[in-house]
Amino acid sequence: MEKVREIVREGRRVGKEDPRRVVHAFKVGLALALVSSFYYYQPLYDNFGVNAMWAVMTVVVVFEFSVGATLGKGINRAVATLVAGGLGIGAHHLASLSGPTIEPILLAIFVFVQAALSTFVRFFPRVKARYDYGILIFILTFSLISVSGFREDEILDLAHKRLSTVIMGGVSCVLISIFVCPVWAGQDLHSLLASNLDTLSHFLQEFGDEYFEATADGDINEVEKRRKNLERYKSVLNSKSNEEALANFARWEPRHGQFRFRHPWQQYLALAALLRQCAYRIDALNSYLNSDFQIPMDIKKKLEEPLRRMSSESAKSMKEMSISLKKMTKSSFSDIHVLNSQSACKALSTLLKSGILNNVEPLQLISLTTTVSLLIDIVNLTEKISESVHELASAARFKNKMKPTASLKKSDSVSVVRAAVPIKSHDSDDHVVTILCDADVSNTVDQSRGKSSVDSCHHVAIKIDDDDSVHEKHEDGEIHVHTSFVPCGPTNASNVLDSSNTRISGN
Repeated sequence: MEKVREIVREGRRVGKEDPRRVVHAFKVGLALALVSSFYYYQPLYDNFGVNAMWAVMTVVVVFEFSVGATLGKGINRAVATLVAGGLGIGAHHLASLSGPTIEPILLAIFVFVQAALSTFVRFFPRVKARYDYGILIFILTFSLISVSGFREDEILDLAHKRLSTVIMGGVSCVLISIFVCPVWAGQDLHSLLASNLDTLSHFLQEFGDEYFEATADGDINEVEKRRKNLERYKSVLNSKSNEEALANFARWEPRHGQFRFRHPWQQYLALAALLRQCAYRIDALNSYLNSDFQIPMDIKKKLEEPLRRMSSESAKSMKEMSISLKKMTKSSFSDIHVLNSQSACKALSTLLKSGILNNVEPLQLISLTTTVSLLIDIVNLTEKISESVHELASAARFKNKMKPTASLKKSDSVSVVRAAVPIKSHDSDDHVVTILCDADVSNTVDQSRGKSSVDSCHHVAIKIDDDDSVHEKHEDGEIHVHTSFVPCGPTNASNVLDSSNTRISGN
């Protein structure tokens, strides 16, 4: 009885993880019940005979969890059966012309040649990814048709019945898969990448508290639960095979929802590769949280402010990208956090060059600079991930949904700049505002400098005085101010550790 209870508990767990699995089981049962009518219904059995079993076999081997996998297998099986059936009939006809003595020898040669060539072609990477099942069915069908034709007079009728039942079984699978609670592989891949972005952002958001706060002696179960929650990123490390399989299945799927035919699935794989690279850096970073060799807290505190900003801003950027991907909308708000993380890198560089770590012991310095180096890599990867998300949004034609928070009219242009977001000012009078331009505005500004870009951003320095008499108030009620555009160039954080590297070599 204990074994039965364990099986029931496991079944409940599997069903709760993904309720679509229960629906899929019913869909397979429905498809098998339908094609079984070839045996139960006498007129159909009279037409197809024992060959009706091929419809049942087709349902068993073709029906997969997602629409793309089912459609891919169904098309592979139908095309392979058709081509192999035709070639098998041709091989049988050629062999029969040679006489009863030579016929079995020629048939054996034909089977050997096609089996050897087809098996070798299966090793081609692109063929194996999409057509491996079709080639396997081709080998099986050609061999069965050509060999059985040696003892069967009605070879053409045999091939016709076998092809018909295979097509009927495949069509039943495809129709039920599409119209009864469909599971789209493309949607699963899209959701998986959005979830991976969210998972990585969670670690980076919590990293500051874990690294800069001393671990308190508390409930062991609570500490273990918190650590497991922090290590959710490990699911991203092993997601490559699942992502490639979903992308392969998605290419077979028809247009559905916002996923067009010839959707840029390859760009999803490029984004997934960048996320895995980031996850590997995070995995290395996590090892320093759990290391037996811990740096004293007073030394960590010296670099706390820029390191916290680097991790938190990168986390916010990934969170924005995750939301943008889930909603399938274009957004440049993640770029603001990327710029802020790069600004934190520059602040860290200035701090290191000031000699703040001159009195740190070499082993502690190596551990600390390694952590800093990993965070810098994560900041740079966050920028690449942001660029990849923008490329995906453009290729997939995501909706442009940017809500303006402010508007500023340039006196020398008719264009209107939108979505102004303030950034920390550097003195008491001048304020720096990051302006995220619409595509046409960005092009106008950059073309005036001999450049062209889309969804770029600019810093605008605005002089603001408390004296109202300084501003020119026009009849339309708007206050016109003088602005200067400064393009946001990419931040190169690779030299942040120059001073600390010099310190290590000096020691």
